[in-house]
Amino acid sequence: MHARTLTRVMMMGAVLGGVSTAMPALAQSELTINPGDIIVTARRTEERLQDVPISMTVYDSATIEKRNIVVASDLATYTPSLSVNTRYGAEKASFSLRGFNQDGATAPTVGVYFADVVGVRAQGGTTSGNTVGAGSFTDLQNVQVLKGPQGTLFGRNTTGGAILLVPTKPTDLFEGHVEGTIGNYDQRRIQAALNVPLAETFKVRLAVDRNKRDGYMKNLSGIGPGAYNDTDYVYARLSIVADLTPDLENYTIFHYSRSDTNGYATRYENCDRDAPSPLTGGPFTRYFTATSACAQLDRQAARGDGKLDVEVSNPDPRFLLETWQVINTTTWQASDTLTVKNIASYGEFREDSAFNLYSDNFRIADTPVTRTFQSLGYVTVGAPFNYIALDIQPNYHAAAESTVTEELQLQGRSSDGRLNYVIGGYLEFSRPIGWNQQRTGIYGNCPDAGNLGCTGVLPLGLPATTLGVALVSESRTRFDFDNHGAFAQATYKITEQFAVTGGFRYTFDKIVGDSESNRWNLVTIPGRGTVPGGRVCNDVLNHPTVNLLANGGDTSACRTRITNKSNRPTWLVDVDFKPTPDMLFYAKYARGYRQGGVNFTNPGLETWDPEKVDAYEIGAKLTLRGSVPGYFNVAGFYNDFSDQQVFGALVAKQGSGLAGGAAIINAGKSKIQGVEVDSGITLFQRLRLSAGYTYLDTEIKELIPPTLSPDSPFEQIIPRGEPGDPLSYSPKHRLTLSADVEVPLGEKTGSLSFGGNYTYTSRQAVDGYFYTASTAADPQRVTIPATNLFNLTAAWMDVLGSGFDISAFATNLTNKRYKTASGGGYESSGILDFAYGPPRMYGLRLKFNFGS
Repeated sequence: MHARTLTRVMMMGAVLGGVSTAMPALAQSELTINPGDIIVTARRTEERLQDVPISMTVYDSATIEKRNIVVASDLATYTPSLSVNTRYGAEKASFSLRGFNQDGATAPTVGVYFADVVGVRAQGGTTSGNTVGAGSFTDLQNVQVLKGPQGTLFGRNTTGGAILLVPTKPTDLFEGHVEGTIGNYDQRRIQAALNVPLAETFKVRLAVDRNKRDGYMKNLSGIGPGAYNDTDYVYARLSIVADLTPDLENYTIFHYSRSDTNGYATRYENCDRDAPSPLTGGPFTRYFTATSACAQLDRQAARGDGKLDVEVSNPDPRFLLETWQVINTTTWQASDTLTVKNIASYGEFREDSAFNLYSDNFRIADTPVTRTFQSLGYVTVGAPFNYIALDIQPNYHAAAESTVTEELQLQGRSSDGRLNYVIGGYLEFSRPIGWNQQRTGIYGNCPDAGNLGCTGVLPLGLPATTLGVALVSESRTRFDFDNHGAFAQATYKITEQFAVTGGFRYTFDKIVGDSESNRWNLVTIPGRGTVPGGRVCNDVLNHPTVNLLANGGDTSACRTRITNKSNRPTWLVDVDFKPTPDMLFYAKYARGYRQGGVNFTNPGLETWDPEKVDAYEIGAKLTLRGSVPGYFNVAGFYNDFSDQQVFGALVAKQGSGLAGGAAIINAGKSKIQGVEVDSGITLFQRLRLSAGYTYLDTEIKELIPPTLSPDSPFEQIIPRGEPGDPLSYSPKHRLTLSADVEVPLGEKTGSLSFGGNYTYTSRQAVDGYFYTASTAADPQRVTIPATNLFNLTAAWMDVLGSGFDISAFATNLTNKRYKTASGGGYESSGILDFAYGPPRMYGLRLKFNFGS
């Protein structure tokens, strides 16, 4: 990192720290910031936040409610280092911390853990699984966002960081609450929690959450639902603590989530109006998708559509995500210096999804080229068709996986207290629940692709035939994941002020994938309707001659098995200096690693290798006391990123039967450096000012795409970005400012509280490039502009001593229309589309607290 840049940002952070900043964890009835009261488990044992040499942000239950954090993607609004890609909707979001991104089918760069257990593994459909279900943020003790590689003590190796959800544990008090919410977009939500100590050694807690809200992306096609990006989920959790002996505790959690919505929709913003004509050698299918997208854009403009208006032709879209998990933690206090902990879990994830990948409502555009084809009898101008329409196939799930984990830890310390250590082993087995199977209609009119309900539109068989053809790709895959590891980490206090930490983990990762994917060629013959014209394997490289119509549909003839294994060490070295109890300075070096993967979508490009990062960090944590209590935390980091897994857009050859695509390739080297600041102060015991800031400087150092084989169905692979470009979803500046004030009204009256939050995110690069025929030599990186978002809350707590709390909230107060993600794929489709964040959302909450 350049010294001048680091100095400038550190000075900026110091100014922010002197004014305010944000550790959003505090007691609901107390605004005084006291980070010494905040207990975290970032190193798998309970420690004070200010004693942990990790850059992290913590949110307690009151802050989660006040900030209206409902799904994991909402965290990105308040965590400066955290970005989110909502390409497939908020409940299927992938995360980026410090510039480390996750592309579809890759392992997460940010692990999401619930009660110390990672989300259920899944691969199939779109990016899904590997996170928590909708509703999981109800009744939490806290949420911890850990920044930087966490691959020593946590189950799956990640390069960006980890998000830890800590549920509220049953206690020995009878207590609970019921809360109802009403809001715009017809939101109706009810939450409840009940804690019951059935005996001195047996405690139970139940939490439920039901949330329903209309979508905010208005569908003007006249086909299917009236809106997308809706919310509709139910969540339940049962927690039981049994003290089997004074030294032996058994803690069991069962939680279940079911979300059933219309899914997402993206809005078209641009298209390739100079798409090369197929009459002069241009890509045939790209011309039709690009010109149809332009026609859709022109319809939007003619109507005067807003940024949240879309056209989607899917008659029956659906995103059904179902997750459940059982977690059992047994803790044995073997002696005063040794604790044995065992964490076991079993969970299942299922997805059923039907949606238009590019939110299209296509009709063959009226152009000189299409009129020429029409005069030859090849196409009909104005005929509807889909680009890529995924559908539910009867009796199958798009993704269905089970995950078993087992972790044994020995946590100990020396008799003099100078040495603290954690030693353990980790086993994770993920197995398919049947085949992941889904049908996708491509280039046809496919209102019911799941049942082969498609009509041929484009003459994909030219020059052999001029008949209209619809492709139906039948994705049929299953995956076995094994992720195991052994680890140890120890901290030794050389003096009362000086400590050294060392950690090591060796990880064994294995993926075995099976594919029997195939595709139907449905041909529409005038006077005879649509009939199967062929059914072949998608993997044309390994199975070029299989005819599934002739062999009775035996898809095992298309089977391809691929195994991807990697064994890697990761480590951590950390030096801490604590001159006073309220000051911590640290420096550390860590090796991070993310496993490779398998994806059968792209023949010849099915696998990729692990990536690694060498991470260097220095930081300080300062606690302020006296009449103006608070804290100031700052960290500077530098990451050397190699063997980087990057997205590559694929351009399919004419006649390949493929729609282009996106492959993951190991082609990159990058540097990631920056500074993070978190701080906060309390004035007059009632006013809390807080802020967080991240400066992030990312740069691609090298991108070398692999060479395609001559028999590849693709003619070009275009990596995301170029040397010198920033990484995707990595804004250079991110700032959050908050103010909270409490006004006591008297012991029998309650108290008023008011809060405001401001978040600034600078312009950031996202997926893909934009160009036309005249600018193809100098394509422009797709970006989303800077955003300024404001949120407000107000509450009357314990109204007249009744136990009722009344609160109001408003997010995105100025009703900003802002982009959150790009659909990507412009290179192969000529379409430039974007996902949009929620508009202004507001509502009222009524909460009744009872018991102790």
